[in-house]
Amino acid sequence: MPSPTDAFLADMLPRQTAAEQAIHNGNPEPRTALWSTADPVSLFGAWLPIRTGWTDVGAAFRRVAAQFADSRDYRFEVVAAGASGDLAYTIGFEHNTVSINGRRTTYTLRATHVYRREAGEWKIVHRHADRPPDEPAAEGTPGTDPL
Repeated sequence: MPSPTDAFLADMLPRQTAAEQAIHNGNPEPRTALWSTADPVSLFGAWLPIRTGWTDVGAAFRRVAAQFADSRDYRFEVVAAGASGDLAYTIGFEHNTVSINGRRTTYTLRATHVYRREAGEWKIVHRHADRPPDEPAAEGTPGTDPL
């Protein structure tokens, strides 16, 4: 029998990877579907100020998706994860080759997600992503990193 963490990862990671590929191809809807619309939710992305509340978070996804296209190599490298009861988390590195505002770039982000089980389904309630200290800024970004 799989551990709660293994069961969580087997369920969530394939869906989340597909959603991240979609937003990096300009489609925010799969990512939006994975997020809770029940506050509190929060987004600590890099292109935009901190967002809290579903209205602001959902709008941020649409705005950022409009800047992405042609994701060719999105991968999530799990460093640590845990699940207990109705809460879970992942910590890892997102690796991506994508066009941002029409410029091809490859970058890595450190990403932390917090999940809450709602009506039997895992939903994301928090994301914090930033560039590792030794990673150069992605070309074509407005001085920082993608969301």
